[in-house]
Amino acid sequence: MSVVKRVLVVGGGTAGWLTAANLAKSLATSEEGSVRVTLVESPGVPIIGVGEGTWPTMRATLERLGVDEGKFMQACDATFKQGTHFVNWADTPVNGKGSAYYHLFSSVFDPYDFNLAPYWKLGYAGEGISYAEAVGTQGELCDMGLAPKKITTPAYQGVQSYAYHLNAGNFGEFLKQHAVENLGVEHISAHVEQVNLDADGYISSVDTREAGVIEADFFVGCSGFKSMLLGEALGVGFTNINDILLNDTAVVMQVPYADENENVRPFTRSTAQEAGWIWDIGLRHRRGLGYVYCSGYTSDDKAEQVLRGYAGSEEIPTRTIKMNVGYRDKYFHKNCVAIGLSAAFTEPLEASAIFLVEAAANMLCELFPVTRAEMSQVEKKFNDSFHFRWQKTIDFIKLHYMLSRRTDNPYWQDSRDRASASDSLLELMDHWKLHPPSRYDFDNVFEPFVLESYQYVLYGMGFDVDYEAKRHCFNRMDEAKKKFQQVQQAKTMVQKQDLPNHRELLNKVYQYGFQAL
Repeated sequence: MSVVKRVLVVGGGTAGWLTAANLAKSLATSEEGSVRVTLVESPGVPIIGVGEGTWPTMRATLERLGVDEGKFMQACDATFKQGTHFVNWADTPVNGKGSAYYHLFSSVFDPYDFNLAPYWKLGYAGEGISYAEAVGTQGELCDMGLAPKKITTPAYQGVQSYAYHLNAGNFGEFLKQHAVENLGVEHISAHVEQVNLDADGYISSVDTREAGVIEADFFVGCSGFKSMLLGEALGVGFTNINDILLNDTAVVMQVPYADENENVRPFTRSTAQEAGWIWDIGLRHRRGLGYVYCSGYTSDDKAEQVLRGYAGSEEIPTRTIKMNVGYRDKYFHKNCVAIGLSAAFTEPLEASAIFLVEAAANMLCELFPVTRAEMSQVEKKFNDSFHFRWQKTIDFIKLHYMLSRRTDNPYWQDSRDRASASDSLLELMDHWKLHPPSRYDFDNVFEPFVLESYQYVLYGMGFDVDYEAKRHCFNRMDEAKKKFQQVQQAKTMVQKQDLPNHRELLNKVYQYGFQAL
């Protein structure tokens, strides 16, 4: 029986080092059955390094790995993220101004316990109040530039839910140091030049320029869009989805703050443009900007000028990145799993990339096959799960475009086209016109985007619904009104807690860190 004793992760960056750290934490013990985890990465090869947004799940991941939150933030220029502010997505802007709404991380009341959405739509929250204002408190905190916690709040806890913005390059280096020094991961700096297969078609080793042959029993591919292991060596095909999600290029820049005391936005801003959208992420010393667009509707030069116009700078250097948007036909094949860009990639709207790396690493750790005989069973579970997760991620991103009422140019007209959407998404949207989204639409434990997320986007974008025929079904009006009042009271209570200005808290975190739990 072939027992797995050695795991080789090929490729570093966030995907490689986050996976290696998780595997080492989960599998490497002092007992006889422990697994040795090694990561090999090419020296001097830059990572793409533009994935600067995370989900709240990152807090649990870092805590589980034994990472000090303050030190992580200091090393990665990290800031707090409380949601995403979407600008000009729903309607064609007039005189530069259009719609805006927040997709926040949480609501005051769990919609699985009491769904306030239909009561809001039927007017029980009051006139002129947005959905985000009616059900959550964080929108106002974002508007005021406040942090989600205090310096006295214990590490990884918050007065409000939060994630991070971070410097992706620094994050990979931070994870590397932590994995090697604290979790026992072996690091090899070498160029992988060839992948070798055994008689059964399983990967047996890799040849490297500097370190010779490296053998292992199980392999994790984190070599970016190249997908050296799963794609090139094992021949697993790739499905392009540019007919569904049109954007295939990004031009990026880093903009320093004009004033070192300038407040840092505690949210991601996503502003729709003529052929895509611009992300605006605030880190400690600079903002990370990126224009994600479709090369079929604009040129690279025009896209750069749009980004420069948004940033107000003609001097800051830019970098253009071609994106391989789609997914592998399998994510796990024989004795290899691909994670990160090697497995799949959708445009960075809603910052799902790092979350899906977390999810893949977690599932691999929990179902890790300790013998070759188990691999085919785990392979099927893993592939079924991640096919579902990626399809749902694609659907959710597509939803943003389909809900838009922009008709100002062919890009938006084609992005809204229902013909390229999945049947499952179309069925849900047709159902939701007369029935509010409910728990029964999200009955899979591995849904990447949950009920709350869909509600923030649907109602923030002004999705056309008619619940009048079902008004009699929503007969808990008094209870709903009371909960809407409690949301407003919660906002007052949060404000009375004297949450600090975001920059003010960041300065303290960089100096003192957080108290340990």
